[in-house]
Amino acid sequence: MTTPAVPAAPAAPATPEASEAFGALLREAMTGAERFGHRQHVRLTWLAVRRHGAGAALDLIADGILRTATAAGAPGKFHVTMTRAWVELVAHHVGDAPDSERHEGLEGRENHEASTCFKDFKESEGFEEFAARHPELLDKELLARHYRPGTLADERARTTWVEPDLAPFPRAVPVQPS
Repeated sequence: MTTPAVPAAPAAPATPEASEAFGALLREAMTGAERFGHRQHVRLTWLAVRRHGAGAALDLIADGILRTATAAGAPGKFHVTMTRAWVELVAHHVGDAPDSERHEGLEGRENHEASTCFKDFKESEGFEEFAARHPELLDKELLARHYRPGTLADERARTTWVEPDLAPFPRAVPVQPS
């Protein structure tokens, strides 16, 4: 049995501030939970995207998960493509896009003006409301709609970003590390 290669470090190395920010997000994501399951991963990502924007969230989440896996003696569990894919999917649903894209296609809808704006609504929305509006994000198998199993199992996907090979993500702009 071969040991998986340790993935390359995220683009932005951890700073004490980033480590503290990740720790605070992780503690908040774990509130009321007994274990760090898929729901907590999604909540952690949701918190990071809302507070830091998608690009910075990607750096923060990737670095934090890699450091956590390394500290647990399992650096090979960190998966670059899966990490970025989940950040992209959550960011899309949070609406982390420029205001012009956030409102695209809503002009003329009856409640568009009264909605005050997606950004204001989503900033006041809690995780439970967000999860209820986007239950697909709580499906651990969601990436199977976008990737072939062999693609995600490949070492290349574990160590570098690989675009979806079944269906593209619903996004205005791909998330890039900051």
